[in-house]
Amino acid sequence: MKGKVIRALIIIAIVLIVILMGNPFYVLKEGNQVVITRFGEIVNSTAEAGLHLKAPFIDTVITYPKKLMSFDGDSQRIPTKENQFIIVETTSRWKISDPVKFYEAVTTIEEAYLKLGDIIDSSVRTVITSSGLNDVVRNSNIINELQHSENFALGAEAEDVQLIQITGDKVIYETITRGRKALSAEMAAIAREKMPEFGIELLDIVPRQIKYSDELTGSVYSRMIKERNQIAQTFRSAGEGKKAEWLGKLENEKKTILSEAYSRAESIKGSADAEASRIYAESYSRDPEFYSFWKSIETYKTTLQGFDKILSTDMDFFRYLYSPAGR
Repeated sequence: MKGKVIRALIIIAIVLIVILMGNPFYVLKEGNQVVITRFGEIVNSTAEAGLHLKAPFIDTVITYPKKLMSFDGDSQRIPTKENQFIIVETTSRWKISDPVKFYEAVTTIEEAYLKLGDIIDSSVRTVITSSGLNDVVRNSNIINELQHSENFALGAEAEDVQLIQITGDKVIYETITRGRKALSAEMAAIAREKMPEFGIELLDIVPRQIKYSDELTGSVYSRMIKERNQIAQTFRSAGEGKKAEWLGKLENEKKTILSEAYSRAESIKGSADAEASRIYAESYSRDPEFYSFWKSIETYKTTLQGFDKILSTDMDFFRYLYSPAGR
């Protein structure tokens, strides 16, 4: 009897060892969820953290994350409604909402990423091709409510001048009807329609980066260059106007100075002529004969040089030159 008990205990111990070797327990950590399969067929699923029991050797535990995950889509070259091509990159947040469906539909996370890529890329292309460029790159019309100005450092004084003070115009941008945020919601809504069959819940789709294509970039640069040239021409015109204003002031000041100088010179000359006349008159009154002689000599000096005519010496003009008495 005692031997039978011992054999039974040994058998039980062996069975327990075999069962333990088959790992009948598994630990589910926080943030994870599992699907239990038996010969490829799902027999159970749980998201409750802790120690759980499974059938050894025949049950397989497949663990999936329960937390939010991100998916970064590939760059897509997509035309807008105006047929202007842009490069779009998106990022999405998603999670496994039904592990059973997820296992049946995609099985692995890697396969889920492939499905997400196809669905999200399709929804992004659908929305962007039916939307204008402004709706894609802008989120609101607040830009038209702001005061647009540019500051420029001019000259050595680095005086700040607002562009609106130069041109007198305010830039008005095209009004958008939906905007980037609304388009992102539309993308997510289209993609969500196909997610339940994969056991996936899609939270959102957000454009991570939007770039102009090469041909559109060239067009944008050309427009920017044209705007800068217009601003430069505005500065040139303002400078030419300022130059003309300063030259006008300079010319007026020059004329004023010359006029004052001429007036003063004429005044001085008048005073000098008056003084000379007074001296001449005083001298003439003292000795009229000497005065007449002196003036005649001065006249000879100025008129007889290079004089090529023959005149009679009997003329009164030569009375001091040929008169024996000097008269």
